[in-house]
Amino acid sequence: MLKGKNFLCLLDFERKDIDLMLDTSFMMKRWVYSNSIQKTLEGKTIALIFEKPSTRTRISSEVAVHKLGGFPIVLDKNALQISRGETVEDTGAVMGRMVNGIGARVLRHETLERLASSSNLPIINLLSNFSHPLQGLTDMMTIKEKFGERKVKISFVGDGRDNVLMSLASISCSLGYDLNVASPSSMKPDQSMVRRLEERCDEFGASLEFMEDPYEAVRGTSVVYTDVWISMGEENIAESKKKQLSKYRVTSDLMKYTTEDSIFMHCLPAVRGEEVDHDVIDGKKSAVWDQAENRLYTAMAVFTLFIS
Repeated sequence: MLKGKNFLCLLDFERKDIDLMLDTSFMMKRWVYSNSIQKTLEGKTIALIFEKPSTRTRISSEVAVHKLGGFPIVLDKNALQISRGETVEDTGAVMGRMVNGIGARVLRHETLERLASSSNLPIINLLSNFSHPLQGLTDMMTIKEKFGERKVKISFVGDGRDNVLMSLASISCSLGYDLNVASPSSMKPDQSMVRRLEERCDEFGASLEFMEDPYEAVRGTSVVYTDVWISMGEENIAESKKKQLSKYRVTSDLMKYTTEDSIFMHCLPAVRGEEVDHDVIDGKKSAVWDQAENRLYTAMAVFTLFIS
């Protein structure tokens, strides 16, 4: 049972739990397309906190709660007393008396942990500096839609410390998918996280390899993934980071080294001409719009499983 638990990182869950989340996501999509949505959140109020700007997460979370019969309260950080110095603990304690669950998009992962301990409510990670588990679920849902149960090989090109990559690696290792990561040597993830991922890979017969050559990384893979080079809060190092990543743009030439049926994925927003060329993200191999749509169904699945 997942009800009442926190959804902070995909590595917190066993494979059977992740399979259940994916199966429920596909069920939610069928519900929406057949106009037969069950009101699993009827009578529930969900607080949605946003410390960072959001498009897909904001829309998918609010729509998900609404479609499931719940009442979403969207709270920008500046609308809360936390912006004037009230502690996370006090905020969580108050919410714990008034709402049934909290989704939060935060600057620091520890904020989620503090909300969980102070509110005694299920906390849904809508993105932190450490991970983006809803995106990871969405990515695997999209891969399964395109390739069925084939264990296709996945590659990521860009910053090896990326929070979206951490969730992609978490779910890939947990389900037995091989993942290559092309990244500058100066942008490797924390070694303790790498060890956790490698242990999960060993458990389920997957591989996780880091390399510097993007052509080596994508060769023979069926999924090529990238993310923006400059995350929110990195504006002061933008130029130096762009120089380090200049060889890690996903181009049509790079895609030639992938399988014939390969797809391109991006969590969005994208900066065309920076981490990906126009003809790739807007081309025939692009799966980004299916990927974006699936954010709704994974949100519906997680809110249903953890809160309803």
